Amino acid sequence: MNFLEARIVRDGVVKPGNVLKVDSFLNHQMDIALMEEIGREFKRRFADKPVTKVLTIEASGIGIACFVAREFGVPMVFAKKSKSINIEGEMYVAEVESFTHKNRNQVIVSRKFLDADDHLLIIDDFLANGCALQGLISIAESAGATVEGLGIVIEKGFQIGGRVIRNLGYQLESLAIVDAMDAETGTITFREQPQWD
Repeated sequence: MNFLEARIVRDGVVKPGNVLKVDSFLNHQMDIALMEEIGREFKRRFADKPVTKVLTIEASGIGIACFVAREFGVPMVFAKKSKSINIEGEMYVAEVESFTHKNRNQVIVSRKFLDADDHLLIIDDFLANGCALQGLISIAESAGATVEGLGIVIEKGFQIGGRVIRNLGYQLESLAIVDAMDAETGTITFREQPQWD
């Protein structure tokens, strides 16, 4: 069991409806030492890629992506879920459905922050059905950028997202893959993976 899996077992809460709450350390309150470890692990897994920017989606991906971008020494760009008066000029737009929030959002990135010279590492906290990742891939394609890989902190392996993204031919690295959860007992079963260094 890796450092992240151990933390999920210790502090994660399994709720009915295949919901895994990790808000005490990952996506509401953040454990900074854990974020640093996650950043280092994504850097290790994508060390051979010529990453020029890290791309994520607001809000939960932002903190994680910052630590990854720091490891690569590159900027982090996040797709916004609503247009504000601060975003000027032309934008890349994709429609994304949220498994957690059960709604659809148009996500946007200003064209001045992504272009055909960019080599992107896409980062997010969770992967369930893969809609957010597909939206970010669509934005990257609109920009003419190269997607070098996708990094997920927790993948729900029993849902289709990971299979869909891998079938598209992308390198997808998930630090923890949950194969099963039981809300009644609170048990979590992880997929066997190579251990972190």
